[in-house]
Amino acid sequence: MKIQRYLNIEQELSPGKTLIIFGPRRVGKTTLLTDYISQCNAKVAFYRGDELSTQHAFGVAESSLIRPFLGPASVLAIDEAQFIPNIGQTLKLINDTLPNLSLVVTGSSSFDLAGQIGEPLTGRKITKYLYPIALSELLANEMIPYKAFQDYLPNLLIYGMYPDSITAIDNQERSEYLRELIDSYLLQDILAFQEVKGSHMLLQLLVLLAYQVGNEVSHTELGSSLGIDKNTVARYLNLLEKSFVIFRLGGFSRNLRSEVTKKAKYYFYDTGIRNAVINNFNRLEIRNDVGQLWENFVIVERLKLRAYANLYANQYFWRTWNQQEIDLIEEREGKLFAFEIKWNSQSVAPPSNWLEAYPTDTEWQVINPTNALGFLGIEI
Repeated sequence: MKIQRYLNIEQELSPGKTLIIFGPRRVGKTTLLTDYISQCNAKVAFYRGDELSTQHAFGVAESSLIRPFLGPASVLAIDEAQFIPNIGQTLKLINDTLPNLSLVVTGSSSFDLAGQIGEPLTGRKITKYLYPIALSELLANEMIPYKAFQDYLPNLLIYGMYPDSITAIDNQERSEYLRELIDSYLLQDILAFQEVKGSHMLLQLLVLLAYQVGNEVSHTELGSSLGIDKNTVARYLNLLEKSFVIFRLGGFSRNLRSEVTKKAKYYFYDTGIRNAVINNFNRLEIRNDVGQLWENFVIVERLKLRAYANLYANQYFWRTWNQQEIDLIEEREGKLFAFEIKWNSQSVAPPSNWLEAYPTDTEWQVINPTNALGFLGIEI
């Protein structure tokens, strides 16, 4: 099963600039890069950043040492570039001294790679993200997307959107793959690049977050449950975000006293990972967390759509102290777009406090499985 990804490397490449592709491990960055190399007409010099020879070749920003490794290539491609010391300075040097050469690099640990390249490559880089398979990518070739979506949805909520999970033979293989992904890859970057003693505490934190999807999270309460201080909790959450395991949704407010803003909600980049963390692959009919799974699924698919379609927006949740709330707020084009995410297809009116506080330039929509495709950028 070949799924065409949204990102076209050839279209994004530009001489004298570096195309950077960030994303979680095992989402297909290497496959995307090798597919491009096998199909393009350009001469490509390809290196793997996790190989010592590559680290020695590109670890020192000295043009006389680097040029022999480029040969007649018009494109330099480096996979897993975050393993190379001083990679940002090296890429800047190549951009400056070889303006006709195009560069493309991938990296899974954004906290390390982004830290190295942010300042050196200012004005010289194009940044793109690759996430687990987007629903729009999965349904791109379906004759009747709505029917395919209804058929796929239970498995997508339970086993997620990682390429190997989608293409697995059966659900047993999917669950085994996701468990292996957590054990071998999910926290690898954090443990390799940061001063974290072990994966146990990170996994325990993820378990707590998995049970609180869609709910506000208190650093103090998490720390109390784990036996660590709130500052350590905040640091671990930041690392988990930067390694593309979870992402944060802050509270929306325009300084109304009744609005809650100090707490945040955390969602998983993949519902399959969330279920593997708590070791629950039960069918939807016997679960009590279907609403949480659906909310997580919709919010992350909307995140992918915005990233891939260049739909720029600030995203939040909204809640007041008297418990009126909205799952997702998008602030874009000078307007507010409010979305309530429901598993069941019931009609829901906007909260009265929301209408009173924001009576103009706002739109309201309830998202459920019967109308979600349009919200997620898929024509039916």
